[in-house]
Amino acid sequence: MTVHAVRPITPQDKSRELQRKLYLEAKRCRNRRFHALYDRMFRPDILKQAWEEVRRNGGSAGEDDVTIEDVEREGVEQFLGQIEQDLKAGTYRPKPVLRVYIPKADGRQRPLGIPTVRDRVVQQACKMVIEPIFEANFRDNSYGFRPKRSAQQAVTVVKKALITGWWVVDADIQGYFDNINQAMLMSLLKRRISDRRVLKLIRQWLEAGVLEDGIYKATEIGSPQGGVISPLLANIYLHVLDMYWAEHYSSLGILIRYADDFVIICRTKRDAENALQTVKQIMDILKLTLHPTKTRVVDMGQEGFDFLGFHFHKKKSKKSNKLLPYIWASPKAMMSVRSKIHFITERMRLSNSLSEVIKFLNQVIRGWRNYFRIGNCTLKFQQLDRFVRYRLEQWVRAKLGSRGHWNELAFRALMTEHGLEYFHLNGVCAVKP
Repeated sequence: MTVHAVRPITPQDKSRELQRKLYLEAKRCRNRRFHALYDRMFRPDILKQAWEEVRRNGGSAGEDDVTIEDVEREGVEQFLGQIEQDLKAGTYRPKPVLRVYIPKADGRQRPLGIPTVRDRVVQQACKMVIEPIFEANFRDNSYGFRPKRSAQQAVTVVKKALITGWWVVDADIQGYFDNINQAMLMSLLKRRISDRRVLKLIRQWLEAGVLEDGIYKATEIGSPQGGVISPLLANIYLHVLDMYWAEHYSSLGILIRYADDFVIICRTKRDAENALQTVKQIMDILKLTLHPTKTRVVDMGQEGFDFLGFHFHKKKSKKSNKLLPYIWASPKAMMSVRSKIHFITERMRLSNSLSEVIKFLNQVIRGWRNYFRIGNCTLKFQQLDRFVRYRLEQWVRAKLGSRGHWNELAFRALMTEHGLEYFHLNGVCAVKP
């Protein structure tokens, strides 16, 4: 008789089992309010799994300057044990988030809040416990920051809807995360959670404030972008939009939402205009505002729109001669990836070896190609292959002091030797000698 080794139960197994139970209970009774949640947050298996998630995601230190590496050096068990003790005793208090800014494609800067590593672990533990409860209610049209859902799925649904849809409401919520009404968010949380300690914890995160240039600022509205739990809170808040639409306005068009980005695919101009007015009314209820210049109604017979990094446009099919939806990388996405390639191949990085440069390029190429390969992106991939070739040629010349025109075969051999990947789906660089 063959004896099979029994795999030991891991913290991940235990935490998933808890999540599965909570999800099924919430699905069974959609109006049930859960009360015994706080104690589950500081279970050793939950805290251990929360730490693993935070460590895997990486990120900078918060306002206390404690990094993930610092925690590992001092001892993870001791770190998690202190969190467990503080949560049990009710003495845990979140620190203000560190405000930093990241550049946007239009030249502006987007504020980002970085919680401390300790706060990120507690937020992750809370998220693991309460997310299954709200997942049981979330609608299928929502794709952002949800388990087993992705931006690619949302893009595919939009493209399919555009086969019969000719008018699109391309919506943009102005300063969404900065304008979430905290009182309304808390009331939405109370519809499913009655555990006062969990609600108090979330309120503390919302009101923790931000530290910018050493100056503390209170946060009376909004939810800081960058917090582990912020995407879930954002989905809970905009679930109101999903529900209103599904129950009363779905006849106007198909709503597809990814976090705070959403489009509505309509058949007629009248439907699209009515859909836009309806969304404005729902935004008023949520105390939010649509961006006056970025929100528009798009005639797909004349123009296209950008969504989740793709540009959507209708073109004549070569086979049927009918106008069908096509998607490719948007100008903003192209600008972003070119910027990354340019950064990796700057002359100031001549101290790196060619293998190191190609390693970093491959990471960009692989991620970008895997995301955009669902679109009609062959031409865009070929353009980027040429750009990589040009940038690498300039870098190698500066590194090796080469002069003159590169021999195509020699260059290809050099790139193959160091394992350069390509954007083009066939894996062949489109560059000609």
